[in-house]
Amino acid sequence: MTVDPGVRQQLSEYRQSIDNIDAALVHMLAERFRCTKAVGVLKATHDLPPADPAREEYQIERLRRLAKDANLDPDFAEKFLNFIIREVIRHHEAIAADFSGANQSTA
Repeated sequence: MTVDPGVRQQLSEYRQSIDNIDAALVHMLAERFRCTKAVGVLKATHDLPPADPAREEYQIERLRRLAKDANLDPDFAEKFLNFIIREVIRHHEAIAADFSGANQSTA
């Protein structure tokens, strides 16, 4: 099958944009997790719980509104955020356990 060179060029340009966006997403997620790690350390040092259901609910509602405004499926956005939240909570639990273990060994 012969594909018009113009179509190949357009496809290549779209794919390059997608690749750039994927790279930006990875960097943004890395920065987000850097910040949430700092939150986890702060929570652990002040004996705060790893999860904050009120904050999570607010963030989900906020992200759904943003998604709707951006013409993105709000259900997809919520699933994506829930995945991130679960991972953040897992990190916070690990940080709290490490912090608790370090305090017990110095007591």
